[in-house]
This record gives sequence, structure tokens and C-alpha cells, in this order.
Amino acid sequence: MAVSLKMKIAVVGATGQTGQYLVNQALQQGHMVTAIVRNPGKLAVHHDNLKVVEADIFSADTLKTHFKGQDVIISCLGFPASFFSAVTGYTLSMNSVISAMREVRVNRIITMTSWYTDPTSGAQSSCLIRFLLLPMIRSVLANMNEMEQSLQKTEDINWTVVRPPGLKNQPATAQEFLTHEGYFVPDSSGNPVGSAVARGDVARFMLSLLNSNAWVKKGVAMTTK
Repeated sequence: MAVSLKMKIAVVGATGQTGQYLVNQALQQGHMVTAIVRNPGKLAVHHDNLKVVEADIFSADTLKTHFKGQDVIISCLGFPASFFSAVTGYTLSMNSVISAMREVRVNRIITMTSWYTDPTSGAQSSCLIRFLLLPMIRSVLANMNEMEQSLQKTEDINWTVVRPPGLKNQPATAQEFLTHEGYFVPDSSGNPVGSAVARGDVARFMLSLLNSNAWVKKGVAMTTK
């Protein structure tokens, strides 16, 4: 097994359900973690290698202090769907994050979105997903898609977008990952394979990218076998 390099990781969205799995796993792997949170009381982890700091994810000025000296930024941010207004959290937070990264010369970011961010990509999904679920979260997917598009235009940042399907609030398994450069993981007939993945496995996958250039400047759909 490859020896994993110990890294300095700044995590935004660290108090979210996926973020908490990621912080715990990163600490278990020996990384130095800076958890950037709005409410430090929500993170119940204490560890010598963990620094919990308060910052506004929509302000590059407050972020850059905590990004300085980091090897990589990992974003597990999530924003709720809205029927009445557009969701803007993904693009606005990413603009601040990228701007702060540039100021302190950090150039690697791993962020999570979802399957089906491209509006046409849900065509092969089941009727339930296509006609019930996707319309319900369309406002979120549209803003995730906008964020992905903006990352694709950045020349100087080594970004990776991780796209999981539905998320189960469960710890990591030892299951093998299935990946595909695209908006879902297809089976041999081109239909989406599986429908949900453990949040702990999404965290495990994101951390596995720290020592790999396989998905730099790419969007990767993932799930487990």
C-alpha cells in the first residue's frame, strides 16, 4: 500500500454530515486539519492535529488567514433546496474560496456536488428520480452546475469535483469505488448504477484524491460497488 503523505488540509463545511466524517477520517490518517466553521460548538471532535476556526465562507478576507500554508482545501458545503428563490450558496462560497486561495497561493481544491448537475444528465434515471426527486432539488443542482462551470474556467487552480449520488448518513465501508468522468456512474447498458452512497464513503473517496492526480481538473461521479 502506498504511504500517504501527511498534509495540511483546510475543510469548509466541516460541521455538515459529510464534513464531520471527513474531518474524523483525515485525523485518523494523520493529516493536520483546520476546520473552518460558522459555529465551532457544532463540531464535537477534539484532537491535537485539529484546529477549529470561525470564518465566513462568503468572505475571501476571513478565509485567506486560515488558508495560508495549507496544502489543499476540501469543501463539503451543502445548501438547502429552495422552491421560491434561486440557490446561490455554491457559487458565492466558491468565488470567495478561490479568491482567498489565489491570495495565499494555495492551488488545490476538492469539492463535492452531486450526480445529475448537468440538466440533461438525468434522462436515463428512474422515473422516480427523474420526475420526483430531480425537480425537487433542481435549484440546488442548477447552482452546483454553475459552480462546476466556473471552476472549469480557472486556469491556475487544480480542482476536482466529486459527484456522489444520494447520500446515506452512514460511516465508511470497505467497498470498492466505482467512478466515471461524467454526471453519474453508468452500468454496462449506460444506465445509472445504484442510487445512494454512505457519506463516510464520499469522505473516504475525497481523501483518497490527496495522493493522486487522476481527477485533477475533472468532475468525477462516484459510488460504491
